[in-house]
Amino acid sequence: MPSRRRHSAHILAATLIWQSGLAVCATAAVAAQDPPLTVRIAIDAAANRHPISPLIYGLSFATTQTLRALRAPINRSGGNSASAYNWRLDARNAGKDWYFESLPVNPEDINDQFGERFVALTQAAGAVPMLTIPMLGRVARLGADRKPLASFSIVKYGPQQSRDVRGLADAGNGIAQNGEPIAGNDPNDASVPHDPQDETGRIKELVSKFGAAGPRNERYYLMDNEPSLWQLIHRDIHPVGAHASEIAGKVIAYARAVKAADPEARIVAPEEWGWQGYRYSGFDQQYAIAHGLDHPPDREHETHGMDYVPWLLAQWKQAGHPIDVFSLHFYPQGGEYSETGAAETPAIELSRNRSTRDLWDPDYKDPTWINSVVALIPRMRKWVDTYYYPGTPIALTEYNWGADATMNGATAQADLLGIFGREGLDIATRWGAPAPSTPVYKAFKLYRNYDGNGSAFGATSIADAVPDPDQVASFAALRDGDGAMTVTVINKQLDRAADVKFVLDHFADNGRAEAWQLARNAIARLPDAAYAGGLLHATLPPQSVTLFVVRGAAMGG
Repeated sequence: MPSRRRHSAHILAATLIWQSGLAVCATAAVAAQDPPLTVRIAIDAAANRHPISPLIYGLSFATTQTLRALRAPINRSGGNSASAYNWRLDARNAGKDWYFESLPVNPEDINDQFGERFVALTQAAGAVPMLTIPMLGRVARLGADRKPLASFSIVKYGPQQSRDVRGLADAGNGIAQNGEPIAGNDPNDASVPHDPQDETGRIKELVSKFGAAGPRNERYYLMDNEPSLWQLIHRDIHPVGAHASEIAGKVIAYARAVKAADPEARIVAPEEWGWQGYRYSGFDQQYAIAHGLDHPPDREHETHGMDYVPWLLAQWKQAGHPIDVFSLHFYPQGGEYSETGAAETPAIELSRNRSTRDLWDPDYKDPTWINSVVALIPRMRKWVDTYYYPGTPIALTEYNWGADATMNGATAQADLLGIFGREGLDIATRWGAPAPSTPVYKAFKLYRNYDGNGSAFGATSIADAVPDPDQVASFAALRDGDGAMTVTVINKQLDRAADVKFVLDHFADNGRAEAWQLARNAIARLPDAAYAGGLLHATLPPQSVTLFVVRGAAMGG
């Protein structure tokens, strides 16, 4: 799992130019060795129409400036430190991510914002805040004069394999020099007890400053962060993996505590981490390290053979309606997302191109340790429709495909945003806000604010079929207001152009198309072109994302 703190060469250097209604590839230096891949894209403006939720373009820990520039509608504050956030002290415990230290929040660090400042900076951009409600049962405490405290003090618990050489030198990593985890530590060393009523007080404070939640003042509260990993990330506080029944009950209790102070707030759960976290409780995951998964106790005695997450949904339905949004996290597991900044290779880039299928394709078997069909978005929809309340919004509140600084990362991000809209996801918040200098940032901009004046991809998804989305993906939508058709075409190929022929059905036969293209880490406006007979043709450079805004002649184009 990612920490909560936080090159591929082009063979073809190309620019899209229009000549007599056709787009051709002008090479700057070296011609591609292979001819362009011929791709036929069929778009039907009358088929598969459904609204695209604007909340799929969300971020995490984004600044006011980034939220405004990308017109991001929702901003999440979460991650491991949020699980032990003490709102009264404005302090967090970093857990395993940083020597299990309890630390004062830095008001200048965007990644340190878990409370009022986060709500204020998010609302200043006109975006909706998502805050995490800790359910661990304990939260961070600080020493005199707000000094950090260590859960595994070297003075108290002896020498350890690693210690904090940059900050609190007494803070160890909780692993004795013989390799054994230190057990039986005193949780009072760096934390204090915490309960649902304490969160009621927190929400009352937020309501007093920002008003109650409602249609014009939306606010989402996430029920902790990846609770089936508490025994790993926060073992100083919760050393035994949480039973399924513990999480079911805590979500009910904390949801009630939140709504006691803010009845129209939206509750989001279970915020689980990935494939194993969907299927097994924290207790079973911990048990499996020593005993395997042949007879996991919770699965046998608590969930009675059911996967953990759908069992939670069934329990919550029995309790009434404690959650408003069903949420999960997902990261690709083939090395596509790397915290260490591992070098990109063609194999990783090709895997990144394919692995977005995990979100939607019922025929794609994940080739990693998962070794199964994930099809996450339709799976989530089926789970809520079967075990909770049909139509409950579904959210992917953490995801990241990595490679922010490369065009391969940008093509993957553009693909993900298109998939979210086509598949009917309700909310998505990418882990971490990409830096403005990166191609991934510009992929968001192409969807949300490509011209700097608020112009965006359409709000009504329509049918868009391609022969092989691992090479060239495409997504189409109709835009409110001007009725334009917007088409995002992603040439994922690492070193080959794509010769694309669009066939437009149930749309004006003749008109004009403007094109905005992200290539080589720059967004450029290309010359407009006429199209005729419902046919449009373009040649697109490798590793590029191109947004076409098609206006039919009947609409005054």
